[in-house]
Amino acid sequence: MPPQPQPPQPPTAGSKVVLTLTVNGEAAEVAFEPHKTLLEVLREDLALTGTKHGCELGECGACAVLVDGKPVLSCLMLALECGGASVTTVEGLARGAQLDPLQDAFADLGAAQCGYCTPGILVTARALLDQHPAPTRPQIEEALAGNLCRCTGYLSIYQAVEQAARKAR
Repeated sequence: MPPQPQPPQPPTAGSKVVLTLTVNGEAAEVAFEPHKTLLEVLREDLALTGTKHGCELGECGACAVLVDGKPVLSCLMLALECGGASVTTVEGLARGAQLDPLQDAFADLGAAQCGYCTPGILVTARALLDQHPAPTRPQIEEALAGNLCRCTGYLSIYQAVEQAARKAR
């Protein structure tokens, strides 16, 4: 009688899983403990510290990244869910020395003060502009509603997104 296939065994304490994904346009293979969130893998295992630890409850948006072009809160997503996915962090917005139009607009208009929330806002706004190249102010407000900022009062952020949209057209 041939041996019966064994069901997969849960990882043992201290064991790691290996995952292949694309990060900021480059193939990456990373080994990590299976309980880690995407946020932890990006920061701790791939040294991409632009994505910020905020509330770690999915309420502030500081950890937002793009997964296959859609904004997600990386503190709420297990890295295991990202096998084969394309992940874009704030580090991946610029193309070499050429900043993303959003980054230029944020700098021009002073849309970042302390800067802690800025990476999450930038990638979320990038997803909006990729979907709607000429968003209305209400569309911008809705898209960024999950990104909290304690410093700017949002007006300069909305204006920067509008400016970036204009320049891109």
